[in-house]
Amino acid sequence: MIESERQQEIVDTACKLMESNADWVTFYRKVLGLHGIIRHNLPTRKLMAEFEQTEAYAEIQRMLTKLRQRVDPSETAEQEPTKVITVRLPKSLHEALRAEAHEHQTSMNKLCISKLLQFIDNTLVPTEG
Repeated sequence: MIESERQQEIVDTACKLMESNADWVTFYRKVLGLHGIIRHNLPTRKLMAEFEQTEAYAEIQRMLTKLRQRVDPSETAEQEPTKVITVRLPKSLHEALRAEAHEHQTSMNKLCISKLLQFIDNTLVPTEG
């Protein structure tokens, strides 16, 4: 069980960043990133998975979505270099993603980032080997 103090510290940090008008990249890095408050307070995969099922986590995801709607990433206050990944996928999946992006009136890039930001149950990720 996640201690309420830990959970409150995470939520407080996220709220302060929202109030300070942080850009979404900064918010992600400081809250959800590799060295963010969530991983600092919840160092095990089990604690992370438990937190990802809470209303607090859902609210943080809503905050992140709201921030992503506000500004163009090129206009962020704290510039962070972007990285490119290449993903091999079947044509049918690419077509489905393109159609979904069109339905949401967004770019494929924004749609894919949205999908990458979501929690994925460990049982749904195939292992290498």
